[in-house]
Amino acid sequence: MTNSASADMARNYSFWQHKFGHYHPNAPLPEGSFTVDVLIVGAGYTGLTTAREVKRDDPELHVMVLDANEIGFGASGRNGGFNMTLFGMEPEVTALRWGKAKAREAQTYMQKAVAYVQDLIENERLDSDYEHTGMWRVAYTERQEKRLRNTYRLLCDLAKEGSYVFYDRDQVREKLNAPHIRAAIYEPETGILDPCKHVRALKVLAERAGATIHENSTVTDIRRTQAGVVVQTSNATIRAKKLVLATNAWTHTLPGPRKLRSRQRAVWTYQIVSEPLTKEEWETLGWSDHMSIEDNRQLVHYLRITKCGRITMGGGDIGFEYGSAMNKWQDQNVWQDLEAHFRWLFPSLTHKKIDYKWGGAVSANFDMVPEIGFIGDQNIIYSTGCIGHGVSLTQLNGRLIADLISGVDSELSRFWIVNRNAIPVPPGNVLSYLGVKAITGALKGVDWFEERDLRKTCSAGTEGENHGS
Repeated sequence: MTNSASADMARNYSFWQHKFGHYHPNAPLPEGSFTVDVLIVGAGYTGLTTAREVKRDDPELHVMVLDANEIGFGASGRNGGFNMTLFGMEPEVTALRWGKAKAREAQTYMQKAVAYVQDLIENERLDSDYEHTGMWRVAYTERQEKRLRNTYRLLCDLAKEGSYVFYDRDQVREKLNAPHIRAAIYEPETGILDPCKHVRALKVLAERAGATIHENSTVTDIRRTQAGVVVQTSNATIRAKKLVLATNAWTHTLPGPRKLRSRQRAVWTYQIVSEPLTKEEWETLGWSDHMSIEDNRQLVHYLRITKCGRITMGGGDIGFEYGSAMNKWQDQNVWQDLEAHFRWLFPSLTHKKIDYKWGGAVSANFDMVPEIGFIGDQNIIYSTGCIGHGVSLTQLNGRLIADLISGVDSELSRFWIVNRNAIPVPPGNVLSYLGVKAITGALKGVDWFEERDLRKTCSAGTEGENHGS
């Protein structure tokens, strides 16, 4: 890490990595042959939580964790930092695809996940810049507000009483100077954190529990044998009784079992962060509750306050990875749209500069809900499909995977995402390309329809001409 924002952006570091400053990664796995009880590939939220929980269950087990980069470079160190309850795409999609009973079970799981993260941070006194601020989901237009009210009724049906509150325009304006927001669903039991500080704090916890962690150690081969699983790096061989593939958006790039390549694909999302706001600007904005915000567009924007007094915003349009190159780190057009939306949403901040821009990949599958599964027998476990809502989900998934490794029949291990009959990603790039274009086209079409009156209203103003990212 450097002191130069431009240099770190050129190296595709997230703002959170840049803000973290100097980081000393663990040494790569040395040359040789190793035997372990549990090998975990991927040292993000899923992998590190799994490692810690497995060692807590059985301290005698030899647990090793490998990551192809330094911890914090992947999604766990570059996301928005929302400790939230959203499962998959939208509650309506989950209820339609899987039924209300499973949607209700998913909502319960996600509320447990948020509590798991908050309790872990508080009990272990982790330096994660955590704030239990609550979250808004907001609407800009009359059509969006109507749909937002329907979502509110569904969420109240799925969640325990008191989980959500609906704010009309007057209530919104009491708490935030954002004149284009018409209504909001307020969810009090959620929070925000610094994702890079948090994942590196999880590394410390996993090591303290006794796990061995090697960074900058790329897996080059995965094979089955009668004695277990053999994993190869460029200079080492690891024989493991159990293998956990906690690589999420990178899972389709792994060598080995063919099933891995059909579980998910990488979707790229982008973020910007403003320069720090002054005390007077914060007072004008009125954002004293520090709640995180997500709009209810189909291609959502998400935004929040940082501990250092900035506003970070992400979302809008997306990029899609058809092959295994994984190199869509930058998109100037999306960044420009995000900046335009930022200035449109907060007219009092149109003069503020954007200090940092970055992108990252999230794991998406055709079912649009998370998946934890086995390959062949139960000795290889993978986890994918967080759809960009994985901060809380992946960490409770780590506890779930620990139950699967130990063979415990628990409430977590019986969660219906485990070894479910998921729709595979079509082979090759042509069908994937057509499918993605159809889905994203439909999502953009809904946003266009719901915001067409808004664009007409805005067309008279310069900020309005830039809206619609």
